[in-house]
Amino acid sequence: MEYLQTDAESVRHAVYAEQDWKNTYRQRNSYMPLTQLGSKQTTYSSDYNPSVLETFDNKHQGNDYWVKFNCPEFTSLCPITGQPDFATIYISYIPNVKMVESKSLKLYLFSFRNHGDFHEDCVNIIMKDLIKLMDPKYIEVWGKFMPRGGIS
Repeated sequence: MEYLQTDAESVRHAVYAEQDWKNTYRQRNSYMPLTQLGSKQTTYSSDYNPSVLETFDNKHQGNDYWVKFNCPEFTSLCPITGQPDFATIYISYIPNVKMVESKSLKLYLFSFRNHGDFHEDCVNIIMKDLIKLMDPKYIEVWGKFMPRGGIS
């Protein structure tokens, strides 16, 4: 009798494991357009590159809620002196249909590392690229830049 219980239990575990695998596969399949997340080979662009941004569908389109990113290691170059500018970029948005994938956002922000523009321009470029990508219901992008020349 104990043998049958063990055998039935093994079968039940195998069925549950297969169902878990199918659910995981379905979940991953719905995110197939995402190429950066989970990639074992990450390529860091040395030039401004909005094409690395990727989106996925908002599964809660009926809800208005905030998605917030704080990016404390943002770097760009002063267009006049070529000196690095360091900042924390704050991105807050209420998603519509699409949402930005966080690893692609990190790679996108990293692509500003050799990009020469003033602080205000960088913030506006980021905001416009995200609007073009996602068409959010609302978005705020602001930068807290480190002092340069005594002004922050």
